[in-house]
Amino acid sequence: MDFEPAYTPEQRAFRAEVRAWLDDHVPHVEGDQDSEENYAKYRQLGRELGEQGWLRPTAPTEYGGGGLSIDHAIVLAEEMDRHNLTMPPYYDSGGSLGGASILVWGSEEQKRRLLPPIFRGETVTWQLLTGPEAGSDLASTQTEAVRDGDEYVINGTKIFIGGSHGADSFWTIVRTDREAPRHQNVSWFMIPADLPGITVERMYLLGDGGEGIGSGYKNTIYFDNVRVPAENLVGGENNGWAVASTHLELEHGSGGRIGRNVTFERTRERLRSLPSNGAHPLDDAESRGLLADVFMETEVQRLLGLRNFWMNRSHEEMSYEGPQSSYFNKMSNLRVAQTLLELLGPYTLLDDTDEFDDQQGWFASFQRNAIVQLHPGGTADIQKVIMARRIGIGREVRERAGKTVE
Repeated sequence: MDFEPAYTPEQRAFRAEVRAWLDDHVPHVEGDQDSEENYAKYRQLGRELGEQGWLRPTAPTEYGGGGLSIDHAIVLAEEMDRHNLTMPPYYDSGGSLGGASILVWGSEEQKRRLLPPIFRGETVTWQLLTGPEAGSDLASTQTEAVRDGDEYVINGTKIFIGGSHGADSFWTIVRTDREAPRHQNVSWFMIPADLPGITVERMYLLGDGGEGIGSGYKNTIYFDNVRVPAENLVGGENNGWAVASTHLELEHGSGGRIGRNVTFERTRERLRSLPSNGAHPLDDAESRGLLADVFMETEVQRLLGLRNFWMNRSHEEMSYEGPQSSYFNKMSNLRVAQTLLELLGPYTLLDDTDEFDDQQGWFASFQRNAIVQLHPGGTADIQKVIMARRIGIGREVRERAGKTVE
């Protein structure tokens, strides 16, 4: 059975336009993609994509998006993937997550003020969710905002915050009522990153460098009497959990992704590059079987992402599909990591070169991040709980997925 999408004549024509444009505009980089010099090139590419309306292709034009269809979005994602790039081509959780929350829950004034810089690639925003006291249990945050006239004064700490080149603004949920019940006592803010009282410190972690351009490491961010304009409160006071349900839904897998089966392609090329000692690894039946295992695991990941990408951008009603994909990816990558050790042996960690972009350490990074990625975006156990609630296990009423469109 062929699960690949079929393409219309309009999509094929658009693909030719996009491919030619990207071939002219994607920068040539050497060495570390995440260096200051190369990162600046990718930021410029983001601004150029924004001018085309391609950075956020399906977002409304009045807020800086492209106003395009799902057909256009599929082509753009696939063509970016040909260059080993995502959309946007650098770490920007505002573009992929926070912007959607403003689009759903923000006032008209907030949409027109906050969204165009994000959707046009002019600014980068980070999500600030995990705290020392609240990671998976996000609603237990103790970072606090107290109203003072036309401002909120915020104090607290957020940890595991990406990425490696700074941000123009942050979005986060904070506690705004100590007495109200959980989930009814938090609010959602957009916070300019240059406000007095904000301190950013780098964290040194096992998974550093494994999540793409601009997200080379994580940070701790401290708020010390930071005064945020009340106009940057999105969705109303104490309604932050409803606002957060939008970006959490997307982060938990409902946003999906489109791209090649890169893990399989890299593994196959890695095998081809190994010394043969008279018999090439691909001539061995057991090695071919292990490579087939890698393909099956990662191809299911790819197809689940493709399905969710289409469902989300076609505004199809979603239920368990996001956490299903997230859970499968987390557990599947553990299995793949073990298979790679069996298949490549010491070459999983030694003489590790990337045949695609000449960077070092892709397979070693995969091994680390297969463990690390069990936690971000909701742990594997949390994904199972969400799936159970969506299916209706133990409940008379099934939980609905978070709202991701107006």
